[in-house]
Amino acid sequence: MLSRIRALVLFFVVALVLSGVTAFPIQSQLEFLEPLFAADTLLNNAWPELAAWLQYVLKGYRETNVAYPFMGYGTDWLAFAHIAIAGAFWGVWKDPVRNIWIVEWAMACCVGVLVLAIVCGPIRGIPWFWTIADSSFGILGLPPLLWLRKEILELAAQRALEPAGA
Repeated sequence: MLSRIRALVLFFVVALVLSGVTAFPIQSQLEFLEPLFAADTLLNNAWPELAAWLQYVLKGYRETNVAYPFMGYGTDWLAFAHIAIAGAFWGVWKDPVRNIWIVEWAMACCVGVLVLAIVCGPIRGIPWFWTIADSSFGILGLPPLLWLRKEILELAAQRALEPAGA
């Protein structure tokens, strides 16, 4: 049971770190993908709104990085926050029963991601399809956390049945 718990923790930590480090090279990632959403491409023909959005975002990044490169510092902190949050899961790895609160806190954060995207996305002019993409970590993060919490509660129940000093 502890192996399953640790496998779920490892999965979640890797997902957090990977989603975080992708915030560092946003402009270079968009420039790499630019041939896919440029004019007269399959994506542009199939989903012109998405292609136009990606072109707009890349233009914004380019112009901002030329005129105000310090603005990228915000996404550096976003990346760091993902890595720091992943580090909190060391407590779950070490003692899942005692540190179940970390999992429950992360579950609340997943719900918070959804609320933030739904409320702030329209305020900031984010298209609906991108709001869904931004919500994906909350949507995809919640199921493994629910499973992890269930496993930890089962481990706690199992430990409660063990004789003292066993």
